[in-house]
Amino acid sequence: MSVSVTSSEEKKSVSISVSNQFDYSLHQDFRDAYRNVTVAGTTFCVDLSKATYMDSSALGMILLLKEHADKLGGRVVISRPNDSVHKILTIANFDQFVTIES
Repeated sequence: MSVSVTSSEEKKSVSISVSNQFDYSLHQDFRDAYRNVTVAGTTFCVDLSKATYMDSSALGMILLLKEHADKLGGRVVISRPNDSVHKILTIANFDQFVTIES
């Protein structure tokens, strides 16, 4: 599976790991990873260290996650994208509204 989820016991921290290609084929799995999290102040970490590719639909999925996190008063952190994925995020100005940790 290309999307895996781990969360802290109290669900204040949710880690969503994406591997291989981050594209529309992962839409449902990615959404399922966070949609039932309703704890105020949750931090969602999207681990892209194993993602080799990302397209515009993946950017849209991150925006939907950001919208969900904002409703909870939480935040989104994108973790360890490779150089090509980081470049896509930077070109799309994602560094303006989510934290990107190298």
